[in-house]
Formats: sequence, structure tokens, C-alpha cells
Amino acid sequence: MRTIKRERGVMLIEALIAILIFSIGILAVVGMQSTAIRTVTDAKVRSDAGFLVNELMAQIWTDKANITAYAYPGSGAVPARLTGWVARVNSRLPGTVPPTVTITGGTPVGGLVQVTVFWRLPQEATLGVSPHQHTMLAYIASNPPTTP
Repeated sequence: MRTIKRERGVMLIEALIAILIFSIGILAVVGMQSTAIRTVTDAKVRSDAGFLVNELMAQIWTDKANITAYAYPGSGAVPARLTGWVARVNSRLPGTVPPTVTITGGTPVGGLVQVTVFWRLPQEATLGVSPHQHTMLAYIASNPPTTP
């Protein structure tokens, strides 16, 4: 009879400990899910940035005779050839920093092109984190004709 009185409430303590361990496990899963969502979002934005920069480089490559018409310092009026591209950048990349396109030595046969896009995720803006950037630098030029 005495051992039964001593063991009273042991089952309740075991159940409370099991609930505590289960709760810690659930919190860990929620934390991992949050990290996974943040990482996937960051990867998507980085992928979009790379795609947009490659898209513009291809456009400039096919229109190298007008290479200087693509220069855009990120402020002022957007050049006519960049209007659609800048709109896509603004719609697909979060943040408010405009892209820049720098043309060095632009001639009708080509030049050095640097395209930079910026983005900042919403939670980074509230923390004051500086924007991320993706930059591509390419020399776009026509090959001289070959003689047989």
C-alpha cells in the first residue's frame, strides 16, 4: 500500500515531460520551415537577377550598333531601349534601388558593358541591410570579317 502512495502522480509527470519534448520538437520544425522558406525566396530572387541581367546582355549583343543607347546610371529618364527591361526588373526584384547599365568605350562595333541589378528583401529593409547586387561585365564586339 505504501509503494502505491509514493508512485502517485508519476504518470502525470511523465506525460508532462513527453509534452515538453514534443513541443520543443514542433518548435524546431517550425524554425527549420522558416529558414527553408527564407532560403528558397533568396534563391529565387538571385535566379531572377541573373536571368534579367543575361536577358539585357543578349538584347545589347543583338543591337550592338546602338550600344550607347543602353547607358543608364540608375537615375533620371530611362532610355527607350531599356523601358521594358527596367519595368521587369522593378516588378520581379524587391526593393527600390534602380538598376544601372554602364557602357565604356561604346562604338558602333561594340564596347564594355556592365549591368548591375539590386534587390533587398522586405525583412532586410526593416533591418537596414544594404541591398544585394548582381553584376555582369562583358565586352560586346563584332568580329572582323575573315578573308579566305
